[in-house]
Amino acid sequence: MAPTQKKKTGGKTRSALQDVVTREYTVHLHKLVHGRSFKKRAPWAVKSVVAFAQKAMGTSDVRLDPKLNEEIWKRGIKTVPHRIRVKLERKRNDEENAKEKLYTYATYVPVASFKGLETTVVDVE
Repeated sequence: MAPTQKKKTGGKTRSALQDVVTREYTVHLHKLVHGRSFKKRAPWAVKSVVAFAQKAMGTSDVRLDPKLNEEIWKRGIKTVPHRIRVKLERKRNDEENAKEKLYTYATYVPVASFKGLETTVVDVE
C-alpha cells in the first residue's frame, strides 16, 4: 500500500481574537425542547441558547442578558416560545484574571414575525 499523505492547509486559520463581531440569529427553541418533560423545558431552553452561542461564536464564556432570560421564562416553565431572536456580541474580556480573552453576550431582539429572517451581521459603531 502507498503511504497516505496529509494535506497541508494553505491559509492561516482566522483568530477569534480579532473578530469582535455582533450577529443576530434566530434560535428554534421548539425543536431543542421537543420531548423534554414539562418541568425542565425552560431551564433546558436557557442551556440550549448558551450552547448555541458557544457553537456560533466560538467562546466558552457566554453571558445572558436578564431580558433574554425573562423572555424565555415569560410564559412559564413549560410553555417556551417556539423561536427567539438573539443578538450575540463577541467582546473582549477586560478582567484581570480572565481565563479567556473573549466572551459572548446574548441579548433578546423583539421581532414581529420570523418570516424571511436570516442571520445578519450588525455594525456596532
